[in-house]
Amino acid sequence: MKKVYFLQTCDTCKRILKEVNINGFEKQEIKTNNITVSQLEEMRKLTDSYESLFNKRAQLYKEKNLKSKELTEADYRNYLLEEYTFLKRPVFIVGDNIFIGNSKKVVEALKKEVN
Repeated sequence: MKKVYFLQTCDTCKRILKEVNINGFEKQEIKTNNITVSQLEEMRKLTDSYESLFNKRAQLYKEKNLKSKELTEADYRNYLLEEYTFLKRPVFIVGDNIFIGNSKKVVEALKKEVN
């Protein structure tokens, strides 16, 4: 399976989608088509925690003052399902591999896998 979760209004997502060969990928824009419980569970199976999928740079993270709270895995899961902005993006799934976020290291690994 090849799938990408992204945000259409995110310039970084747009840049990465242009850099990577996404032919054959199922694309899901997460603002208009929220992630489902089963999709989140699928992502979680491919990574070590819900926290690794969580965007701590989101404005809502600061607004809700979540930095000062002790968040559990259940909390991260609930926030990810509640609000699309908490998903670290983009998220690429290629077979049994998941690539989360936009760090140079992640994008380079993704390019090696896809191109």
